[in-house]
Amino acid sequence: MEETEKKEQGGRKTGMNGEQCQSLLKWLGETSLFAGMPDAHLQELCGIAMVVSYKRRALIFSAGDPGSGFYLVMEGRVKVYMISSDGKEQILHILGPGEPFGEAPVFAGRSFPAHAVALDDCRLVFLPREAFVELVTANPSLALNLLAVLSQRLRQFAKMVDSLSLKEVPGRLAAHLLYLSAKQADKDVLELDLSKTQLASLLGTIPETLSRILSKLQRAGYIRIAGAKVTIVDRERLEELAEVGRF
Repeated sequence: MEETEKKEQGGRKTGMNGEQCQSLLKWLGETSLFAGMPDAHLQELCGIAMVVSYKRRALIFSAGDPGSGFYLVMEGRVKVYMISSDGKEQILHILGPGEPFGEAPVFAGRSFPAHAVALDDCRLVFLPREAFVELVTANPSLALNLLAVLSQRLRQFAKMVDSLSLKEVPGRLAAHLLYLSAKQADKDVLELDLSKTQLASLLGTIPETLSRILSKLQRAGYIRIAGAKVTIVDRERLEELAEVGRF
């Protein structure tokens, strides 16, 4: 696991002037969580939001910390992960701009169930729990948006459990490549922005096994690899591998 900095050294709140508040309002309105909300509601969100900066590898929160609020990524990437009893890391999500995280405990008032660390220098929007719950209580449409995002996250978890428990590593990798393609408007040329160690952790394997399978997929004509770029050569066969789970 990559070394992380202590939380006390990682987060730094940023004050905002009027122009920055307007910029934040526009940005919030473009996220999946708050898309379509009236400006009046977005103004209320801006009134409780805090912009927080974290350096690369800074720990944002740990499993067991009080769920005092949740975050949206403005800039950079965030890794959400768990540590098993034997010290093995399992990555749950890699999150980029516009994506929320830490939202599950908001309404239950519980602690964070996983760890979160900045993969890059990050700017995050933090929404404190108590103030956010008050807004949701007054604005049911906000609750519906949050429910939709949580439902999507639950489906992702279900797919992850299915892949890790039922599919072999080749199937997990194929499914991940197709997921990346779907996120990039079904493009065939994909940019792998994770290290092999991080991608292996996300897929529940080790870097050596991941390297062997990538090479095998390339030799068999499924994909072509050039540095951090992966080109899907035979999408139909890759989809079949993702479904079956093994060569």
